Amino acid sequence: MLTTTAHYAYDTDTANTRVAEHEYALDLSDRWHTPAGIANGGYLLASTLRALHRDMAQPDLLVASAHYLRPGTAGPARVRTEAIRAGRRTATGQASLFRDEREILRVLATFTDLSTAAGPTSITGRAPDLPAPEECTDPLAAGLELPPIARRVQTRMPKVPGFLRGEPGGTSANEFWLRFADGRDADPIALAMLVDSTLPAVFDLGTVPASATVELTVHIRNRPAPGWLACRVATRYLIDGYHEEDFEIWDSTGTLVAQSRQLSLIP
Repeated sequence: MLTTTAHYAYDTDTANTRVAEHEYALDLSDRWHTPAGIANGGYLLASTLRALHRDMAQPDLLVASAHYLRPGTAGPARVRTEAIRAGRRTATGQASLFRDEREILRVLATFTDLSTAAGPTSITGRAPDLPAPEECTDPLAAGLELPPIARRVQTRMPKVPGFLRGEPGGTSANEFWLRFADGRDADPIALAMLVDSTLPAVFDLGTVPASATVELTVHIRNRPAPGWLACRVATRYLIDGYHEEDFEIWDSTGTLVAQSRQLSLIP
């Protein structure tokens, strides 16, 4: 289900206008740039999905797979969409994001109505066991020069990761709280952005602090309740510069709402 809250930065910066059948215009903002000076991959994905959502016969994102073809930058862009199939429970489509007439992102996504989902359920995982957000620390508060995206999302951690102190701790897993800095609550498409909105845990291995997403798949499991989101992120394999990143998001009621895996490259 898509929330319409235009006074929030996320909604303003992912908004689009229909300019032709299956084509939408938008302005990519520099407010979501990474330390590398390019648009965050999750922001590009959410911007593309919001356009595709307008052509889908179902209200909620269920799954999306995105391939990143070129870096994204701020400025005018277009999303071209195609509705592939509309069934009783799901609708599937694809979309491409263009900047200066060059394709920078291609997405295949399926939508559903999460409010009517029913069937066998077995959950063996648990939400991260975190202190309350007000008892945690802001890992980016220690006089660091923040990239634009770090002003758009907030994290709270039980302790600051070693690499942010200049002392990599040799781990590649983290648990923390996450939310939009301006208080906007997440919806399913926003979750697809938030799974790629934080510094990669692999940086604590002492790698170069830069990572480029090659492919990102996100699964939406439930509509999130309002409030802080509890997150778990981990990388198990860094091989020849490529690493996976597995991300979980649990809402304020302890419900699993999103999972993702991405393949990224350390330059």
